[in-house]
Amino acid sequence: MDSAPLAKAPDLVGGSVARSSASQAAKRVILISPRGYCAGVDRAVTTVERALDRFGTVYVRKQIVHNRHVVAELEARGAIFVDELDQVPDGATVVFSAHGVAPVVRLEAERRGLRVIDASCPLVTKVHHEARRLAETGWEILLIGHAGHEEVVGTFGEAPAAMTLVESLADADRVEPRQTERLAWLSQTTLSVDETRRIVDRLRQRFPAIQDPPRDDICYATSNRQAAVAAVAADIDLMIVVGSDNSSNSKRLVEVALTAGAGAAQLIDDASGLEPAWLTGVSTVGLTSGASAPQRLVSGVIEALADLGFSDVEPYTAAVETLTFSLPAAVR
Repeated sequence: MDSAPLAKAPDLVGGSVARSSASQAAKRVILISPRGYCAGVDRAVTTVERALDRFGTVYVRKQIVHNRHVVAELEARGAIFVDELDQVPDGATVVFSAHGVAPVVRLEAERRGLRVIDASCPLVTKVHHEARRLAETGWEILLIGHAGHEEVVGTFGEAPAAMTLVESLADADRVEPRQTERLAWLSQTTLSVDETRRIVDRLRQRFPAIQDPPRDDICYATSNRQAAVAAVAADIDLMIVVGSDNSSNSKRLVEVALTAGAGAAQLIDDASGLEPAWLTGVSTVGLTSGASAPQRLVSGVIEALADLGFSDVEPYTAAVETLTFSLPAAVR
């Protein structure tokens, strides 16, 4: 994977998070880190904020990141979100979202004379570069990802004639590449680490010569958040993940929690989504958030849990992330 500088941090006292029984006095929240904004999301949101300050009217193609609160707050500041470039006036300023865009979108923006500010996550851009390099040198590519996800649409657009989408183990079993000697795989950056590994293992069983990316495509933030959740899940009665329903990495955290042994797991947009009935018989709640969810939403959930008797908050830190990305030149 792309590795940010990481430093291990101490676990909870005693080095474990033991699941409490309902009869024990303290109801507690295990606040899991890393969580929340990754470097790519922070860069994308800041890009729109700076663009609004500098240029006034700014259009954003697609949701800048997959979080409805972030989008609503940027809309309140004046950002205009559109689905496609034909909704942007000629010559206007447009920001491309963190998920990246296909080359055809860039060409259309150039033809229309739009001022483009590219907020694509650099880790997504890396996958685009690798797709182009492989296609230009005659390789066939199996792209592991979810059909229709904006990141997959953008990556696929780099080399559609050379690429086949693989969404599942079933797809890995039935895909029939045109060649196997020059065959490589790439992946969406926000997938489940374990599921992707299973798919790659199946592809390698069928096509032993398949080439790995120079580094795994799943981004450091996705990997770190999944690893942190997996480390404590077996000791958690209820895992709460803060994030929007269209956030791939947030949904994967729910899946990872359940697979790793959490008693239950729920995805909520904010504190208003918390159902008191979920807490019946629960003593230990795990709390984390997807890479596009701002910390203020997590703080709101902590307050709501405290009102429901879960006032003891214990931090669990699996790793410390220090990676940052430079802003696009137009807004530095």
